[in-house]
Amino acid sequence: MIRFVAGFFGALFSTFTLGLFAVALSIGAVLWMYGRDLPDTEALAQYAPPTISRIYSGEGALMDEFARERRIFAPADEIPDLVKQAFISAEDKNFYSHRGYDPRGMAAAAVDAATGGPLRGASTITQQVMKNFLLGGERSAERKIKELILSSRIEETLTKEDILELYMNEIFLGQNSFGVAAAAQTYFNKPLAELEAHEAAYLAALPKAPSTYHPVRAYDRAVQRRNFVLREMNENGYLDDAAYETARNAPLETVQTGDIASFRRALPKRDYFTDEIRRQLSGRFGEEEFFTGGLSIRATVDPTLQSEAASALQTGLEKYDRSRGVYRGATDQIDPAVAAEGDWAAALGDLRVPRDIEGWRPAVVRGFRDSGALLGVEDVSGERDQILPNTDVRWARPRRADGSVGGTASRASDLLEIGDVIHVRAGDAANTWSLRQIPEVQGGFMAMDVNTGRVLAMQGGFSYQSSVFNRATQATRQPGSSFKPLVYAAALDTGYSPATIVIDAPIEIDTGGSIWRPKNASNKFYGPTPLRTGIERSRNLMTVRLAQEVGMDTVAQYAESFGVYDTLEPYLANALGSQETTLFNMVAAYAMFANGGERVEPTLVDRVQDRWGKTVYRHDQRSCLDCDADSLAEGAAPRIMANRTRVIDPITAYQLTSMMRGVVDRGTAARTVNLPVPIAGKTGTTNDAKDVWFVGFSSNIVAGCYIGYDRPRTLGRGASGGGMCGPVFNQFMETAIASYGGGRFTVPEGGRFVKIDRFSGGRLEDSASGANVVAEYFREGEEPFYGVGAILDGGFAMGTNLPMYAPGEDDNAREVVTSTGRTAVVPNTANVSTVTAGGLY
Repeated sequence: MIRFVAGFFGALFSTFTLGLFAVALSIGAVLWMYGRDLPDTEALAQYAPPTISRIYSGEGALMDEFARERRIFAPADEIPDLVKQAFISAEDKNFYSHRGYDPRGMAAAAVDAATGGPLRGASTITQQVMKNFLLGGERSAERKIKELILSSRIEETLTKEDILELYMNEIFLGQNSFGVAAAAQTYFNKPLAELEAHEAAYLAALPKAPSTYHPVRAYDRAVQRRNFVLREMNENGYLDDAAYETARNAPLETVQTGDIASFRRALPKRDYFTDEIRRQLSGRFGEEEFFTGGLSIRATVDPTLQSEAASALQTGLEKYDRSRGVYRGATDQIDPAVAAEGDWAAALGDLRVPRDIEGWRPAVVRGFRDSGALLGVEDVSGERDQILPNTDVRWARPRRADGSVGGTASRASDLLEIGDVIHVRAGDAANTWSLRQIPEVQGGFMAMDVNTGRVLAMQGGFSYQSSVFNRATQATRQPGSSFKPLVYAAALDTGYSPATIVIDAPIEIDTGGSIWRPKNASNKFYGPTPLRTGIERSRNLMTVRLAQEVGMDTVAQYAESFGVYDTLEPYLANALGSQETTLFNMVAAYAMFANGGERVEPTLVDRVQDRWGKTVYRHDQRSCLDCDADSLAEGAAPRIMANRTRVIDPITAYQLTSMMRGVVDRGTAARTVNLPVPIAGKTGTTNDAKDVWFVGFSSNIVAGCYIGYDRPRTLGRGASGGGMCGPVFNQFMETAIASYGGGRFTVPEGGRFVKIDRFSGGRLEDSASGANVVAEYFREGEEPFYGVGAILDGGFAMGTNLPMYAPGEDDNAREVVTSTGRTAVVPNTANVSTVTAGGLY
């Protein structure tokens, strides 16, 4: 009997042992089979998740951010213990004690399922990291086995804090927020360090299903899940009873519920400047790196000047648009019934209409009164009615559906209908508003430091939210006469002087299929004229003759070295600015006149750092000669060595600057540019006034403006660069000068001042004075003789009826003080030309 019992139990033990061995062998075989070719967990040690790239102003203020996944990376040591404890309590209470997987949790989940309880996951935080990073979300037994294998491996590679860091930066928590730092900002507008227990618990409730616990659509469910997390934190010893009771009774107040202001409201509206940074850096670093690399970008923008640039350009564009007297219709429409009696504010808020124009507000027409239109104005509440007076619309004629234009409006109802969505600006009287419309005409504006190339302001159109196309950098337009300084630079650098005489007379050029007859803007010609007057009065005929004399190949070389064009076709018409370029290129070229002829590379970015703080781009490449010296003499400072290359001779740059000062002082910009410091610049107006320009500079800031329709067409009779862009430049520079000052332009060595007659180019005595006298700067040894020297005609014929040395268009007479002290008055005898076909002016 004993032998039988012993044999029975021996057989049972053998069977059990063999069974255990078989099970172990099977498990080992499964682990071996699925453990082959698994992803390398070592890669997680170099975890670099997609994070937000941010743009900051020079003062460190956040301007904009770009990301595919909105994630703010938070190292483990910067995540508060309270936040860690909330997630551990919600997801994996045994996290610090298990080795990657939790047998007790798996067993408890199995028992619950077997007894009819709720199905729940048993994945640890480590397993979730493996699923998210290496395996994907496929639901299968094979994936689960691989997950267990990798989890045990990663526990041997990384510390618990490293694993928790991976998890808490990778998880999706709703509202396009990835990771706990971004979620804290999205839901509570707080950094992690300021989160309270109930807020941390709510974030910890979200990983399972963020939309299921939405703070508005599923408020009760969200509070219930938050309180479950708080109870777990209390049971795990992370919260005492008093803190637990306080937290569970706290209301769920979030950005989404409207109880907390969104961080996005503190962000400036995206504008042309930050979007151009995106465009340029995406080209430099690649789009993927820009949107996911967590770059920290320091912009060159001056916020005050950027605001003024937008205001100045908007003012100029709107002034022109309103002068046309045509109202083109509503921006959008709302159901008239909703506008009149319903929730018009919600309907208006849902519309995507431009909201980035300072002083303008979207509004909806709710009805009409005897005095005008009754409005609903966004973000304006109160008991009093908001009125658009009838008197405000009498500047406008409505454009009909067929494109025709009606009669001038006398009442608001002549232009508007109930439900129309419009833009308005506060009127002169309380609760009154003025009708506005986004201009059809567009333009661009840009300003930069002449010595460093730092772009201080850039406005690419009337409104970024209306049109993201950046007309300062992307629009290629004919620069017209604003190109002429490049022609004069080529001439001055090759032996000519500001007093050189060039014939201003009609020209006929056989282009092979037709005759080209360029003309001056005044339809007049003025005979032999000094170069200075040619640029001050923007004489086309002189410029063409000068370009012919110098050679268009030489002009092209200068235009290309200044960066205005990659390749300029050597046609004479291009001397008048007929080949298209960008405002960005033109402003950068003028900076080289202003700084004495040295190359500057325009930039919108001072520095770019990667996610670890390493500088990967720096614009300022100057070297510091003494920064590494052990000691400096008392009172001495390190020397900064500029490494800019020279584009033109400094005397040439100064001569051009002096000549372009004449454009502002008495030339084509004299009526609209009036500033307290010396200003030089050049206007530009193309054929039929399709584009108008002004580019000008002080001793430290260069700025440029162009205005035109996106699909080029005439701006109308009387449109000019001086008249339309001059006021924009003037308004901007008033603010720029207040901030940055300005002074005299630096006179280079190697020359001397000689007084000449600005009409004849003849040299005068040093004691000469009068409106016609100008002190011209000449290179040593190149001073003009007394009287007038050679006359250049560019190889073209000159008529016999030309006036000799006549005054300019706005000069009725001139006084000449002779060497003997006598004064002679010479009348304007310029003849009217019969030439009618066009060049650019």
